[in-house]
Amino acid sequence: MLPETAGSGTLATLAVTGEPFLELLGGFILALREAGLPVSLTENLDAMEAVGHIPLEDRDAFKYALAATLVKNHSHWRVFETVFEVYFSHRGSAHVLDEDAAAALAELEDQMDLPPGEGATGAGGAGGEAMTPEELAEALYQSLLKGNDAQMRAVARQAVRRYAGMEPGRPVGGTYYLYRTLRQLDLDGVLAKLLEAAKDAAPEDQNSLDARLEADEYEHRINQLKSEIEAEIRRGLVADRGVEAMSRTLRKPLPEDIDFMHASRDELKVLRQAIQPLTRKLAVRLARKRRRGRRGPLDFRSTVRHSLSTGGVPADPQFRPPRPHKPEIFVIADISGSVAAFARFTLHLVYALSGQFSRVRSFVFIDGIDEVTHMFEGTDDIMEAIHRVNTEADVVWVDGHSDYGHAFEAFWEKAGREISPKSTVIILGDARNNYHASQSWVVKEIAHRARHTYWLNPEPKSYWDTGDSIVSDYAVYTDGAFECRNLRQLETFVDNLA
Repeated sequence: MLPETAGSGTLATLAVTGEPFLELLGGFILALREAGLPVSLTENLDAMEAVGHIPLEDRDAFKYALAATLVKNHSHWRVFETVFEVYFSHRGSAHVLDEDAAAALAELEDQMDLPPGEGATGAGGAGGEAMTPEELAEALYQSLLKGNDAQMRAVARQAVRRYAGMEPGRPVGGTYYLYRTLRQLDLDGVLAKLLEAAKDAAPEDQNSLDARLEADEYEHRINQLKSEIEAEIRRGLVADRGVEAMSRTLRKPLPEDIDFMHASRDELKVLRQAIQPLTRKLAVRLARKRRRGRRGPLDFRSTVRHSLSTGGVPADPQFRPPRPHKPEIFVIADISGSVAAFARFTLHLVYALSGQFSRVRSFVFIDGIDEVTHMFEGTDDIMEAIHRVNTEADVVWVDGHSDYGHAFEAFWEKAGREISPKSTVIILGDARNNYHASQSWVVKEIAHRARHTYWLNPEPKSYWDTGDSIVSDYAVYTDGAFECRNLRQLETFVDNLA
């Protein structure tokens, strides 16, 4: 799967596809919604207004005009970019070099003294097919040396045609074609050659900062060339397989839709970046909900005073300011196996919102249980505290396999009687108990003492009560069992804590 990098080329004229512009833009909006981006009717109208003020032949201007009106969250940018590149990749002249690129390639071929008729204007207008691998390598070097975008675009196209080995109907992903192309180009060697040439041409008094800036510039040009190669491969795949198939292949979930239990390392990194702005938004929402969620008791004296001017008809009831309830939170989290990532992010969210609670106490378990509240106290780095939980908590009783029954009994002995009507208890886990005794009476007693008791399960509901899962044995005593597979569902649950 290709990384979501910006493509190259121009939109040329949208009339090439025979599609009315409004229909084309409407299809793009629909593709964004299918990818999970929330695009309202108002934003759709804003986009139509915005593109009326930019030249449609300028691909980048068109792209960023749409982004400015349709993307509301920076974490949605990569998904927008992928949808844009795939959706518009087959619009315009996709198989003929644009004029700037063709002219740039012809200029390079003239410099290398290729025979006439075999250059950029030969071979049916495709350009570059008569260049030998050595000549293409030299063209690549010259385009990077000069930083000429049109030349890089032309070289990228010829490199893909020569080295990628793309075959119609072949069920191979774009990453394979990208690997084959980059392996033949040896960009690391080209970068070393560029740096050596820069070093030879540099004045004797050049300082280290100037040298570093020059090296960064060459690295930037190489990354730009890689983007052009990726875009060219993507255009070829779309032409072969169609827009819909490629959209499904390249599409990645939004950060808030990434599954905790199956997230890759890169996706976990994205989740960590997304959780901070989410906590700020939820903190504001909880505070506002508490302020406006209910009225205080009737203030009779104030009511009479405000009704004097009308003789009490009609009466204008006045209420004392409410005293919002801040719950004491108990978190009991299974940190075994695949549910560990879910527990980490839930603990992170709860402690990031701790200002909205009177107190937070945390317990983690596998087959034994340990209180880890102290690991979060006196530190601003919640992820560091969670790392300590994973490495220092004493959670193994016998064999380190989940035993909810024993863990709950141990919790009841340690802290069960400290639960009060001010407490909200949140239990995190998939309730896969390895066929041990459930000891569900503990959850029943917790629910009897607490203000609220909730169960959060990172598994799909269709998996509940299958195999060794005994969610229903516990959920029957709670105020609700929630499927929490991602940040979006976790955000929905937080609203219940106000």
